[in-house]
Order: sequence, then structure tokens, then C-alpha cells
Amino acid sequence: MSDNHHASGHDSHAAPTPSAAKKVFNLVVLLGLPLIVVGSLVGYYKSQDSAQAGSMSEEAVTARIQKVGMLQLGESKRELKTGEEVFKAQCTTCHTAGLLAAPKLGDAAAWGPRIATGYETLLHSALKGKNAMTAQGGGAFSDYEVGRAVVYMANAGGAKFAEPKAPEGAAAPAPATSAAK
Repeated sequence: MSDNHHASGHDSHAAPTPSAAKKVFNLVVLLGLPLIVVGSLVGYYKSQDSAQAGSMSEEAVTARIQKVGMLQLGESKRELKTGEEVFKAQCTTCHTAGLLAAPKLGDAAAWGPRIATGYETLLHSALKGKNAMTAQGGGAFSDYEVGRAVVYMANAGGAKFAEPKAPEGAAAPAPATSAAK
């Protein structure tokens, strides 16, 4: 057993070199597969675009952006609330319990100094807010309805204010109720 090795004997155990056909096949697969994938994706997105083209018609766009609701500015066609109804809906929280130094309904001692300032001053305070009270006490009533509530509360505290006149073109006001019961 000799240490001499022949190069020709060693080459017979090495991996065979790929043939030209295998090289061409590998090249086609490595370059062709990405082309097939890209081509498939392009075809898919083109079919999506043609499907969306129908959804981009004027009727389809109009249907998608149609109005959800409608806001109508101007006078409401609802029936105007009485002073007592406005009081019960908005003012009662503070003016029944006397919260935040609000004069209680029917408390002549608390309402006396306020009544002395006059209806216009009380109305201005109710509409614009005063101290802890926000404008209209946070309500969404017309100035006329707030005026009716002011008259209702002040008259319950001893005033003799007349019911304010309804604005022109307003719905017929509901009759005022008496504060004294």
C-alpha cells in the first residue's frame, strides 16, 4: 500500500459535473418561477381593478357618500314649552335643591333681591349664565322659553312679572301655568 495516489483515480469518486441540459433547466426554473409569480400577481390585481371599475361608477360613488343625516338651521316647528316645562326639564336640578347657591323655587327671601333687579336682568343672567350657572343652565331652549321659565321661577318667589310676548311666527305657545298652588 503505497502513499502514491493517482489523480485519475480520485476524480472518479468526485461528483459528476452537471450536463448542459441540467444547467439550462436550472436557469429556466430560477428565472421563470419569479416571472410566473409576478405575472400571476399582475393578473390578479388587474382583475381586481376591473371589478372596482364598476364600483367607481357615478351611481356607486353617490350611494357611498350619501347623506347620513340632515341638519336644518332655523326655527323649530315644535310647540313652545311653558315656563314650568322648561323649569322641570332644565332648571329643577339646581333650583329645587338649592345647589351651588341657586335660589330655591318658591323661596321668597332668596328671590327677593333678585326680583328687585328686574325681569330683564334675571333674563340676561339666565341666557348668558351667572356664577356657577352656565348659559341657559346648559339647556337648548329658545330665549322666549327661557324667559317663560324665569317668569315662572320669579313669580313662585313673589314677583308679579307678566308672561313674555311670543316672538312673531312662533308656534302658538302653550298656556302658562300658575306658580301658586
